[in-house]
Amino acid sequence: MIRSTCAFSPLPRAAYRPLARFSLIAFVAAAGAGAAGAQEHGDVHVAPTVTVIGTTPLPGIGLPVGKVPANVQTVEGEALQEQHSLTIADYMAQNMTGVNVNETQNNPFQPNVNFRGFTASPLLGTPQGLSVYQDGVRVNEPFGDVVSWDLIPTNALADMSLIPGSNPLFGLNTLGGAISLQTKRGHTHRGAAVELSGGSWGRYNAQAEYGGVAANGVDYFIAGNWFEEDGWRDASPSDVRQLFGQLGWRNDSTDLSLSLSLADNDLIGNGLVQREFLHAQGWDAINTKPDQTANKLAFLNFNASHWINDDTMISGNAYYRNARTRTLNGDANDDIDPDDPGFDLDDCVPGADEDDAEISCSGALNRSKSRRVGYGASAQLNFNQDLWGRQNLFIVGLGYDRSRTDFEQGTEFGTINAGRGVDGIGVFGDEGEVELRGVNRSWSFFLTDTFSFNEVYHLTLSGRYNHTRVENRDQLIPDPGNPESLTGDHSFHRFNPAIGLAITPNRKLSLYASYNEASRAPTAIELGCANPDQPCKLPNAMAGDPPLDMVVSKTFEGGVRGKVADRFGYSLSLYRTQNTDDIQFIAANSTGAGYFSNVGKTRRQGIDLGVNGEIGKFRWFAGYSYIEATYQSAFSIANEVNSSAVDTDSDGEGDTILVGKGDSIPGIPRHQFKLRGEWQALPHWTIGANIVAFSSQYSHGNENNDHQGAGGKVSGYTVVNLDTRYSFGKTGWQLFARVNNLFDRKYHTVGMLGETFFEADGTFMGGDDEFSALVAPGAPRAAWIGVRYEFGKAGGRF
Repeated sequence: MIRSTCAFSPLPRAAYRPLARFSLIAFVAAAGAGAAGAQEHGDVHVAPTVTVIGTTPLPGIGLPVGKVPANVQTVEGEALQEQHSLTIADYMAQNMTGVNVNETQNNPFQPNVNFRGFTASPLLGTPQGLSVYQDGVRVNEPFGDVVSWDLIPTNALADMSLIPGSNPLFGLNTLGGAISLQTKRGHTHRGAAVELSGGSWGRYNAQAEYGGVAANGVDYFIAGNWFEEDGWRDASPSDVRQLFGQLGWRNDSTDLSLSLSLADNDLIGNGLVQREFLHAQGWDAINTKPDQTANKLAFLNFNASHWINDDTMISGNAYYRNARTRTLNGDANDDIDPDDPGFDLDDCVPGADEDDAEISCSGALNRSKSRRVGYGASAQLNFNQDLWGRQNLFIVGLGYDRSRTDFEQGTEFGTINAGRGVDGIGVFGDEGEVELRGVNRSWSFFLTDTFSFNEVYHLTLSGRYNHTRVENRDQLIPDPGNPESLTGDHSFHRFNPAIGLAITPNRKLSLYASYNEASRAPTAIELGCANPDQPCKLPNAMAGDPPLDMVVSKTFEGGVRGKVADRFGYSLSLYRTQNTDDIQFIAANSTGAGYFSNVGKTRRQGIDLGVNGEIGKFRWFAGYSYIEATYQSAFSIANEVNSSAVDTDSDGEGDTILVGKGDSIPGIPRHQFKLRGEWQALPHWTIGANIVAFSSQYSHGNENNDHQGAGGKVSGYTVVNLDTRYSFGKTGWQLFARVNNLFDRKYHTVGMLGETFFEADGTFMGGDDEFSALVAPGAPRAAWIGVRYEFGKAGGRF
C-alpha cells in the first residue's frame, strides 16, 4: 500500500524511485529545512516539498532533512558550472563554511583541502582526516590515504555533499568529515554541451558532455575534459586529460549503472619557496626543479538497486580501480658535506664513486613510481517499515575492499644548474632506495536506524565495525628480523557508534544534537616510516616497520537550521572533535627527514554559521567559521631552525622543540569569512562575486607556537574573485568570464620553517645551509574568458 506523503514522513517506493541512484541526496544546510508547510491558493492545496537525503554512501532509502542530526552542505553540478570552478576544491574553498585550502604545491589540481581542521591532501606525509567518495566508492588512495583531486572529473559531477563529523557510516578516514560526489546520468542530464575557455598563464580548457536515453530505456552519458596551462610560477606547466562515461538502465523497481573514469595527467607543483626569493626574484620564483607528478587512472564502478517490495530496497556496488603515479623531484642534496675530508665538487661527475657523489654533489633527482590496484563490493538492505506503530527506517550492510600497492623509489645524484634545475650524473645512491609491496584488506559491517517517536522527535542510532589488515613486503630486505626491513603484518579493528536526536517543532525549524565516532588505520607508508632511529624523507625513503595505533575520533555536534521567511535561511552548528592516538609526521631534522608517530590527542572545536537569502534579483550567502585546532598531548620534535629549540645532546645548539597541550596545529586559520553575491543585472546577464577572508596561521615547524622571528606565522589575507555570464536568449550560446584575485593581493596560504642552500638571488652556497622561512605564495590576479554552447533540448538548456 502506498502511504500518503507529508512533511517529515518516509517516502514510499514510488516517491523514492527517481532518487534511488544517488548515494547522498542532501540539502544545503544554510537553506534550512527543505519541507515547507502546505500552502493554500483559493481552494487548491499545494503539497509540501520534501527534501530527502541518504544516510550511507550507497544508493538507498533516504530521510527528510529535518530528521538528519548533522549540518550537511551540498551543491549541484550546475553551480560548479555557473561559477566555472576548475576543481571541486576550488568551489569548496570559496563557497562552503569551514573549508580552507593550503596551496602547498601551487598547482590548482594539487590542493590541501581542510575542513574543520581536517585535511584531504595529495601529499604523502600529510595527516589525512577526510574521506572522499565517488558514486559510493571511497577514492582515498590506499598508499597514505591521499586524495588525487586531478582524477575527479569535475564536469561529470551531478552534485556533491560535505558531511561533517566522525560519521561511522562513511567508513575509514572519516575523522572530521566526508565528501560525497555523484556523477551525471543520461536520465537526468539529457542533451549536450561544448565549452572552450582560455586566458592568463597560457591556460586553455576544452570540455564536452552528452547524455540521453535510448529507445530501449538505456541511458548514457559521456564527458571529457582537456586542460593545459604554463602555470603562473616559473617552470610549472600542467596537462590534464579526463574522460568519463556511464551507461544505465532503470524501470519501476530496478536501477543499474556502469561507469568508467579515465585520466592521464602531468602536473608540475613547485611547492614552497624561500620568502627571500619572492622579494629578490619576483612572485613567480621557485626553489628547485623539476617537481613533477604524473597520474593515470582507470576506474570501473557498477551500482545497482532493486525494490523488493514497496518498503524494502536492496542496493550495492562493485568496483575496480587501477591508478599509477610517477614523480620526479629535483632537490638540493642535503647530504652534501663541505666539512668532510673527502668533499670535492669535482667528484660530482658521471661514473663517480657513490660515496664521493653523496657528499660532493649539490643536487639530487628523487624518483618514485607506484601502482595501486584495488577492488571491492558493498551491499545494504533498506527497510522502511513502521516499528511499534511509529515511523522507522532501518539499514544494514556489508563491505569489502582490497588493494595492492607496488612502490619503488630511488635517488640519482646531480648538479644544480644556473636555473636551479638538477642535472643527473647517472650515479645512484642506495640509502633511499625502496621497493615495497603493501596489501590492504578491509571488511566492514554497518547499520543505522532512525525511529520517530512522533512528528517532533527523531532518534538515530548507527554503528560500523571495521577490520583492516595491512601486509608490507620489502622487496629489497625481505627478512622481517632485520631492523631496516619494511616487512610486517598489522591488524586493526574497531566498532564505531553514533547517536543523534533531531527535533522538528515545525516545518521551518530543525534542531539537532549528535555524538559519533570514527577511526583510521595506519597506512602502508606510515607503517613503513615509523622508526625514530631510522628517519625517512617523504616520499623519498622509508625504513623500519614498528607498529602504530589506529586513530580514533569522537565528535559532539549540535545546531539549528531553518527559515525566517521564504527567502531567508540560516544554519548554526557547534562541534568538538577529539582524536586519540593521532598520527603525525615528526620531523627528525630541518631537511625534511622524519618518521610517523602516534602523538596522543588532538582537538578541533568551533562554530559554523551560514545565512542566505534573496532580495529581488540579488542572491547572497555569507558564512563564518571559527576553528580552534590544538594539540592535547605533549611531545617533542627534532627541530634545529625554531628559535625556541632546546639543547638535548649537550652540543650547545638547540635541536628539539617541546610541543605542549593547547598549542595550535599549524596550517589552520582560526577565523574564516565567505561572502557570495549574485546579481541578475539583465534577464540574460548575471554578475557574481566571492569574497574570502582568512586569519593568520602558524607555520609548520612552529608546532610549539614559540618561534620568534621571521616565518613563525603566515599573515591573514582577503581575496576578491569575480565571475559573469551572458546567455544569448534560447540559442544555447553563453559567454562567460572570470577574474581571480581582483586586487592582485600578495599573500601566502601556508608556511614552514626550514633551511636553504641558496643566496637570495638563487646562487648555490656550496653546501652551507642557512635558516629560511618557506611559504606557498597565493596566485596573482588572473582572468579567463570562454564560450559555452548547449543543445539537445528546447532553449538549449538541459
